[in-house]
Amino acid sequence: MPSTAWSATKVKLQLRLSMQRLRTLQQKKEAQAKSARRDIALLLEKGKTESARVKVEALINEDVTLELLELLELYCELLIARFGLLDQSTREPDPGISEGVCAIIYAAPRTEVKELQILREFLMHKYGREFSIGVMENRQGCVSDRVMKKLVVETPLPTLVEAYLIEIAKGYGINWSSLATKAEASEGVSSKDPAPTAPAGQQSGQLPAYSEDGSKGEAPSRPDVPSTGEDLDEKRTPSIPSIPGDGPEDDFEALTRRFQALKKH
Repeated sequence: MPSTAWSATKVKLQLRLSMQRLRTLQQKKEAQAKSARRDIALLLEKGKTESARVKVEALINEDVTLELLELLELYCELLIARFGLLDQSTREPDPGISEGVCAIIYAAPRTEVKELQILREFLMHKYGREFSIGVMENRQGCVSDRVMKKLVVETPLPTLVEAYLIEIAKGYGINWSSLATKAEASEGVSSKDPAPTAPAGQQSGQLPAYSEDGSKGEAPSRPDVPSTGEDLDEKRTPSIPSIPGDGPEDDFEALTRRFQALKKH
């Protein structure tokens, strides 16, 4: 291993080599991810969903590693742009470059980029053993949370795996739906109430007849129509009572008139 004594020229060269190597590794992993997606699509097409899930979990972990490489490349570019701060004779990095320095010292051993690991040795030699141990233990949270999250080894969430499978199937034009989607669809169909059917013998749109007390009954029948017009006139015109004519007077009334006449005389 070459000497890790601080040299501005060597460090700047190592930064550029690290950036180039990181970019090349990203391109390699992107090509591998594309091939893995194609294999997963074939498994879905053949109905081998469980095998596809296992491959998706590996693909997710590779995507996380790819994001870590992108971050480290960004930090290398930052250190080149602010190399004047990096080349200062101080025992601790300037706040403008501290995040990049801590990220490289912490994450470089967890990558397969040898150029980045050599750069880490330069930085550890410059800032000393105590500072380097503090970074490796992430004291006071000196390492960025973005980097820490990319280095956590854990099983991907089932929802994330499902999302990957759905997007891969859609991207390759495969008619596939997850178990959760099928369950939701079946629940939606079963929850719908069946449409009410009309009783036998009743036409669509015809309302049943009801009696005055609210009970269901037969429709009221129409009155019979008279057969002739004369009958109709007789029923419509009320009968007029006859006026009595002059008849014989009552005997009692006649006697009363006579008695009144005698009083006048």
